[in-house]
Amino acid sequence: MDLAAEIKNNVSQALAEDIGTGDLTALLIHAGETATATVISRENAVLCGIQWLEACFWHLSSETTVHWFAQDGEAISAGQKLCEITGSARVLLTGERTALNFLQLLSAVATQTRRYVDAVAGTGALIVDTRKTVPGLRLAQKYAVKCGGGTNHRLGLYDGILIKENHIIAAGSIEHALRAAEKIAAPGVFVQIEVETPDDLRVALNAGAKMILLDNFNLTQLREAVALNARLTDKKAVLEASGGITLENVRAVAETGVDRISIGGLTKDIKAVDLSMRFSEKADFTNSYD
Repeated sequence: MDLAAEIKNNVSQALAEDIGTGDLTALLIHAGETATATVISRENAVLCGIQWLEACFWHLSSETTVHWFAQDGEAISAGQKLCEITGSARVLLTGERTALNFLQLLSAVATQTRRYVDAVAGTGALIVDTRKTVPGLRLAQKYAVKCGGGTNHRLGLYDGILIKENHIIAAGSIEHALRAAEKIAAPGVFVQIEVETPDDLRVALNAGAKMILLDNFNLTQLREAVALNARLTDKKAVLEASGGITLENVRAVAETGVDRISIGGLTKDIKAVDLSMRFSEKADFTNSYD
């Protein structure tokens, strides 16, 4: 997918939702007034969403300028000045909420991802996202995961095959599902199968599975899965742990030897980073109704 086109689409829809037929409150300020505003972080975080914030203001006026003091993927601290925005006062007021919404959300995803990545540092396990994203913001949130040091799973149903329980039931067996997937998978499209028990894992490995999702395996089962994978296959399958992963247990999961750990909470269970935007002090604003 084209990130620039997706940003434009995200921003245009979000602004249309907020502005509707016009920003009534911005009319308090004279159309010719200019202003400079500063965005500040109120907490420690990882910054993400620069392009979305810029696009919000540029969509309203191409004459808006934004000067950044930090970049996507960088750690930021409480009280840190992130950027200065200069342009029409009305534009800054109208775009403020939408721009901050994007920056707060995407920074939250990047921050949460960084916490998990730091927690497994040195183990070799990758932290991977899922499709549990905010509707309409899939690419944006997956970009934020990468800014936090994580790895993207498939973007959608179109660029990878993940065979889950209901697919297996419909196909008749793990073996049948894998054979069918191998026939339809285009070059470069991965095939992954989800297993829920050690017995299913053994069947999948014997059937030649190259990528396996271990759903809700406990630590003992994960260690046994890694050992079994090493014994049964000449070229080991990629093993991914999923289900019930938290910051408290992710290190232990990584130390079992799995290759990947997928976590829906990177994009689903997040709290927006606390950011604020304030105009520089200026006493000579002209009211439009004067």
